[in-house]
Amino acid sequence: MRPSMGGSRRTTLQDRLPGDPTPRDYVARTIRVDHAGEYGAKRIYEGQLAVLGRTKYGPLLEHMREQEAAHLEAFTRLIAERRVRPTALLPLWHVAGFALGAATALIGHRGAMACTVAVEEAIDEHYAAQHAALGEDEGPLRDRIERFRQEELEHRDIGLENEAELAPAYRLLAAAIKAGCRAAIKVSERV
Repeated sequence: MRPSMGGSRRTTLQDRLPGDPTPRDYVARTIRVDHAGEYGAKRIYEGQLAVLGRTKYGPLLEHMREQEAAHLEAFTRLIAERRVRPTALLPLWHVAGFALGAATALIGHRGAMACTVAVEEAIDEHYAAQHAALGEDEGPLRDRIERFRQEELEHRDIGLENEAELAPAYRLLAAAIKAGCRAAIKVSERV
């Protein structure tokens, strides 16, 4: 069995098949999609804050938005340092992220927290796969991804502690949001 770079991708040049990304291509995709994801996450919290910012949940949402902004800043630096093309879909994620955040917050704090749980669970899976796929030569990037993954899990836990699972149609809402996140990840890696 060959080592993988997420899915069926190979980690070594001799194990690569035609069409597999090179290690540099894989790292570029990683940085591109993580930059896009953190941008979208920041916009989700901005949408939630627009609706719930003056409630008792405002400080929690602001805390999570600040962490996402720090993650975005780190990936923005990596985009420049590594000369990685950002996704062309940032204008879409600008609107879609805010709309998702505001729409779930309009359901109430439970809807906003359900959105947080769903997004952060999808990101946990995504970051864990990236961490496993990146080589030892990418130790600093792997460490950063793991640190950010831990903060995303903190956000998930905040959502669960604040009644996310009591949101109307929680399972359906969470499944739809996770599916949307996974689709956005796949598209943002390449576009």
